[in-house]
Amino acid sequence: MDGTARKEIPIKRTGAQSELRHRNLALVMRALAAEEDLTRAAVAATVGLTRATVSTLVDELLAAGLLEERGAHRPGTVGRPGTVLALPATGPAGIGAEIGVDHLAACVVDLRGEVRCRTASPAANRGRPAPAVLAELADLIARVTRDAAATDLRPVGVTVAVPGLVGRDRGTVLRAPNLGWEDVPVAAPGPLPTVVDNEANLGALAELWLGGHDRLADFVHVSAEIGIGAALVVEGRLFRGARGFAGELGHVPVRPDGPPCSCGARGCLETFAGERALLRAAGVATAAELRSAAAAGSAAAVRALEQAGEALGIALSGAVNLLDPQAVVVGGPLADLAPWLLPGARRELADRVTDRRWRPQDVVTSRLGRDGVLRGAAYSAVRAVLDDPAAWIHAAAERDRTA
Repeated sequence: MDGTARKEIPIKRTGAQSELRHRNLALVMRALAAEEDLTRAAVAATVGLTRATVSTLVDELLAAGLLEERGAHRPGTVGRPGTVLALPATGPAGIGAEIGVDHLAACVVDLRGEVRCRTASPAANRGRPAPAVLAELADLIARVTRDAAATDLRPVGVTVAVPGLVGRDRGTVLRAPNLGWEDVPVAAPGPLPTVVDNEANLGALAELWLGGHDRLADFVHVSAEIGIGAALVVEGRLFRGARGFAGELGHVPVRPDGPPCSCGARGCLETFAGERALLRAAGVATAAELRSAAAAGSAAAVRALEQAGEALGIALSGAVNLLDPQAVVVGGPLADLAPWLLPGARRELADRVTDRRWRPQDVVTSRLGRDGVLRGAAYSAVRAVLDDPAAWIHAAAERDRTA
């Protein structure tokens, strides 16, 4: 028995050491993703590791092309200045793709989350056969993949944003009423791993990772195109719910005796603040015309947006009372309409939220705007490298060995 025990100890220690290396490499990468231009000493202070350990980890990441050095850091430095580290503009990248009711889009972002190439096309996707939509989307993805290769970027995965409910397999659209889709497989086998996610979820992740919000880790993200969606970020993590369907704000009833909704209920938020309802109330044909009319002072457009904002505030007040978030972030196309939507929403929130410390300033407009969903999709694909750089280094070594 003693001999057996002695044989097992090195195996366990090796596994533990490997796991620790994986974790520490990820800590260093995420520290540099969160804050640019850190020295080795600054990284060590941020992640709580010794300078010697961080130096070894950084050397490994530099050799793998996952970090780069940018010269000496001098401002405020006492003694010998350290070398500034940063995520590179080449190497691993993520592809994001978006299926909208009236458009398709694809882009590539690098490890820093910066968009390096992008393409989009108008497309009337409502009721269109899913295979035709997916074939056109595949063409856009192929186009940005070629553009990425020309700039020495290597995509590691694809994330597709959809306006609907996604199965737990992250590959199937279970229901997208505004597209007319049910049980549509989207993540077909291909050269890159592909996952599918709800557009509001990806918009929320973009706000968390790329939105420039200082220490914002608990918030409700609300966005809209034809319908209205929301996503919840709790303690810096996306909250999906038991079945993955959390965030269906558009189908929260704001007036139970209101008009019928596409979901089968009555008086849902979407029937007052969805795009169709807004355009009908304002007497215009497109979202661009709605914004132009409101900016020009059209009484019908302004009133339609005010009423939509009030309905939005009623629905959001329930979420705020239930979850006590730090903020509500309004993104996507809704951000374009914020000057007319938010006053009514803020009034309703002020009247209905039980915490009287809630302030109108706690409802903020996204800086990412309409690109938030697409950027969130692309960055979620390349985050796999930030979360487990050791796995990427191993896979790269295997590719080089078999090439």
